[in-house]
Amino acid sequence: MPIDPYILLLLGTVGLAALFPARGTASDVASGASTAAIAFLFFLYGARLSTREAMDGLKHWRLHVTVLACTFVVFPLLGLAARGLVPVLLTHPLYQGLLFLTLVPSTIQSSIAFTSMARGNVPAAICAGSFSSLVGIVITPLLAAAVLGGSGGGFSADSMVKIVLQLLVPFVAGQLLRRWIGGFVTRHKKVLGLVDRGSILLVVYTAFSAGMVQGIWHQVSAIQLGGLLAVEAVLLAVMLLLTWYGAKALRFGREDRIAIQFAGSKKSLAAGLPMASVLFGAHASLAVLPLMLFHQMQLMVCAVIAKRRAREAEAREAAGAAPAPVTASAPAAESRTAVGTGTRSG
Repeated sequence: MPIDPYILLLLGTVGLAALFPARGTASDVASGASTAAIAFLFFLYGARLSTREAMDGLKHWRLHVTVLACTFVVFPLLGLAARGLVPVLLTHPLYQGLLFLTLVPSTIQSSIAFTSMARGNVPAAICAGSFSSLVGIVITPLLAAAVLGGSGGGFSADSMVKIVLQLLVPFVAGQLLRRWIGGFVTRHKKVLGLVDRGSILLVVYTAFSAGMVQGIWHQVSAIQLGGLLAVEAVLLAVMLLLTWYGAKALRFGREDRIAIQFAGSKKSLAAGLPMASVLFGAHASLAVLPLMLFHQMQLMVCAVIAKRRAREAEAREAAGAAPAPVTASAPAAESRTAVGTGTRSG
């Protein structure tokens, strides 16, 4: 069961913020740099999205609608249901972070990797993750306004203005300039991936520095963190079961069910962290903690499931069963340039 190296870097950044939080002028500089980094991230998202490939992916619309429903309907409903766990298992700030987690779009990279490992419909996973990321740029803030309201760490009309300026405007600019810079972005994907990861680390450092300065960590105990982990484990288990057996009830083939399970049960750390920084401001440290924990949990559990699905496919082939046809929803080779951060963290 893998430990994502990027999670170790994130934890190291949290530790750095705990020992040496940015204060005073340094805090202002870090905040300004973090704002610029978030805008640049979403500019790259827009520059990477191929509109033609996204339209091609609509041919397998039933699968994509299913994944979107899992990501932006079922997940949030489960998050709202978890309100009954406050204050027994969760404090209110941790619950706000858990609720935000359920509103975040799905991953791209890890969904593709696990779908491929499990011998599922990889083109469908590519398109499903891309659509989720694209839709999430708009729908995640709107859902946050609806379900978090005034209690979302300062969520207000001012937050919506920041969302438009820091997320939507850079994204649209990237889309408009893709014709001229799309090739450059594709050729330098690895280098820009490092920039992505560095930007997210900066966002994490800024958020947790603010939390340390405000003494927010005195509100969380080891027992409360244990309760959060237990709740997230149940949440992940429920979504894995619903996506697998729900897709079966909807009469999807095995390869499509695999893509739905991995794309519909995951949440994107790379997309969620910048959004949380904009939505929650100084309260972002506790808001992103549930997402960071859930991300690592989903990697470990899905790695085990993917290997099991692969062994099942091998057993079917060994028994002489013909593999089910894969419905290609987009060209696999070219589709990898769709929306994404270029990071393994998804």
